[in-house]
Amino acid sequence: MTIGMGGHSPSNILHHLKGVEFPAGKAALEAQARRNEADDDILDIIRQLPETEYQSMADVLKGVGKVE
Repeated sequence: MTIGMGGHSPSNILHHLKGVEFPAGKAALEAQARRNEADDDILDIIRQLPETEYQSMADVLKGVGKVE
């Protein structure tokens, strides 16, 4: 089941962030998603994340929850 976010599940978003090194800002997350061939919908979600330095994937998930 997908939850909000344009039909993309949080695990799908995290899949496209595989390999990111933390701590990471939004620009680093977007760059990694591009390297992992994320589609425009996923990139849009990443662009909407709060401006902060993410310490872990759990932090990214919290940010994704705020985008909904």
